[in-house]
Amino acid sequence: MDEEYIDVDGTQDEDTGKAGYAWEEEYKRSWDVLQEDEEGRLSSVVAQLQHQRKRRRLLKDTAVIQRGIIRHLFIIIDLSEAMNEKDLRPSRVELSISYAKQFVIEYFDQNPISQLGIVITRDGIAEKLTELSGNPNDHIRALETRKNIETSGEPSLQNALQLARSSMVGVPSHGSKEILLVFGALTTCDPSNIHDTVALLQRENVRVNIVGLAAEIQICRELSKATKGTYGVVLNEAHYKDLMFEAVPPPATGPNKSRSNLVMMGFPRRQTENQPTFCVCHSKLTTAGYICPRCGSKVCELPSDCDICGLTLVSSPHLARSYHHLFPVENFDEESELYSGLKNTHCFSCLTVFDKQEAGAPGTGVFKCPKCEQEFCPDCDIFIHEVLHNCPGCWAGHDNSSTSVIASSAAATSRTANTTTTTPAV
Repeated sequence: MDEEYIDVDGTQDEDTGKAGYAWEEEYKRSWDVLQEDEEGRLSSVVAQLQHQRKRRRLLKDTAVIQRGIIRHLFIIIDLSEAMNEKDLRPSRVELSISYAKQFVIEYFDQNPISQLGIVITRDGIAEKLTELSGNPNDHIRALETRKNIETSGEPSLQNALQLARSSMVGVPSHGSKEILLVFGALTTCDPSNIHDTVALLQRENVRVNIVGLAAEIQICRELSKATKGTYGVVLNEAHYKDLMFEAVPPPATGPNKSRSNLVMMGFPRRQTENQPTFCVCHSKLTTAGYICPRCGSKVCELPSDCDICGLTLVSSPHLARSYHHLFPVENFDEESELYSGLKNTHCFSCLTVFDKQEAGAPGTGVFKCPKCEQEFCPDCDIFIHEVLHNCPGCWAGHDNSSTSVIASSAAATSRTANTTTTTPAV
């Protein structure tokens, strides 16, 4: 009598059509996605994948919710020996520094009246590279200094969190406190119980977002969950950037900060002097700067806080650009691939003609605004949502009375320059 056959490796017979291990179903094999077109080329498939990747960032919630536009964020970068691994090209540390510099530029472009600082951890200690400030050049200059990005020893998660937390003690109540942690090691060298630090961050409403470069760590999961942050482990270089740049838009305001209050702000003009005088921000002799409308002190750049009277100094374009997060542009509806029922034959924004012969090809879709029902090409769709943050069709549809109101409002804004005003904190 034949012995019973036991399939110990979990494979199926080829005749059944169900081959492979059980764990193979959990992973998506990219080579199965690529399919040749009628001419045997992969260029159209690659273009379609790139187009889907561009559109993925747009498919997000556009509901109007309360967000904090005055943010205070510290980036904590792990510079331990584990960052020398080359599983991310060219290496973890080089890619992290490159993405950090891009993040600084994008952060201040989307949050012009917010502040940012950088903390590194290595050899069991934490070091502050830059203080909280609104000048992106200072942060990029610090990241480009070679001695600041040398790796050594083990990281100290607790020391880095404590340093960032203590640096945000003086943040006003209307500003949000956040930490973005880039962690590549699997261990941490801490002086005491790190759970006490987690409880302290939770009590002070500091949101911690974590990007892991290795395996998932339990303490990082508990930290992000307790502080209502996010935690993700990178899969590749592109996924690393996606996880990191999720911290660029301001998060939703917690229920304990739902009450609105007024924030005093000043709108100074840039002035050039014949004789150099000292600025209050760097204590250097300069001939140009912005004069605080409250105390008359000179600062070099905007936005910033006056070191003498503490007044928040911004410009009106900075304040206007900060409000697009509160009223995001709705996601456009993609029209049918055959271009049937289109109202126009060209893009409303760039006037590109919609070629019906190329209907259905990658990157040739038509997208309609649900409010004004104007139609746009894919490039303009992405530009409107990521850069412009306003629909040209909706603005063009305003009547003359609305245009005159906008013009008078802009004139009133320019007249209030070099004055002190109040704006609601949201």
